[in-house]
Amino acid sequence: MSLWAKSAGVVVMCFFCLVAGCRKSSGAEGADADKPWSVERLRETMDKLRPLHKQLEKPRPGDWLYHHEEPGQTFAEYIRSDPVIPQEARRAIVVQPLGEFSEPQRRLITLTAQFLGLFYNLPVTVEKDLPLSVVPASARRTHPTWGVKQILSTYVLDEVLKPRLPKDAFAYIAFTPSDLWPGEGWNFVFGQASLRERVGVWSLSRFGDPAGSGETFRLALLRTLKTGSHEMGHMFSILHCTAYECDMCGSNSLPESDRRPLALCPECMAKVCWATHTDPVERYRKLASFAEKQGLKPEAASYRQLLEALGAK
Repeated sequence: MSLWAKSAGVVVMCFFCLVAGCRKSSGAEGADADKPWSVERLRETMDKLRPLHKQLEKPRPGDWLYHHEEPGQTFAEYIRSDPVIPQEARRAIVVQPLGEFSEPQRRLITLTAQFLGLFYNLPVTVEKDLPLSVVPASARRTHPTWGVKQILSTYVLDEVLKPRLPKDAFAYIAFTPSDLWPGEGWNFVFGQASLRERVGVWSLSRFGDPAGSGETFRLALLRTLKTGSHEMGHMFSILHCTAYECDMCGSNSLPESDRRPLALCPECMAKVCWATHTDPVERYRKLASFAEKQGLKPEAASYRQLLEALGAK
């Protein structure tokens, strides 16, 4: 989850991954030895892609890694960790709108749902809206300094989503236009998720005005796509990336997050493709097509470069 807290008078955003409820991965590697998602094939793919990915530089003051020492996670370490991965009867990403949305905000949800399906090669469904009235007054507040109305993210997880968790859901994700805060001592949270319970909630309130120009909509969309795909990665037991500029890098602020790419580095790409039995080439093709259709030109060009490195178009 992504949290803001006051520490020594400084507002600091922290990202946490709650790793629990993991199970042993199923399936015999031998049976998939010739598949694009086999360990050996993915290692070959990773080697071809490494030259296109920029390694992380020394963190700047205020950056996530400047304040938080993290070990990172290689593809091999990920496999050995017995990560949480989709099962045959539990493969869907289920998106739950929570509250009232403007048409541009609803478009953000629709496009983010499409993107998550392509990014993780899983089916996605969008549930009917839940009214914000399901959150009682006891789980709401007005921020004491900013005057912003907020809802308690932990209440949404425990009392709104968990009782409604669909049986076929690998992940049940709420998107809300309301600002969030996770409890006493915290300013706000962009999103919060639990790996054990397979539920999460994210707010659209701090990503800019999607009702503005085409450029402001694309910025709000890009930020929403980054947050959704990053937090979903944690639900696959993927830890923060410390090796490359990557969608799975931790961020201490919105400007730092804006510097990160929408694409995964070779190590994190391999984790996703292995966990979901996905051909990297087909994945990049679909992501490039999505980015092109939405006018995300730098992101589309990046995916096309990755395809070229794999000898594909």
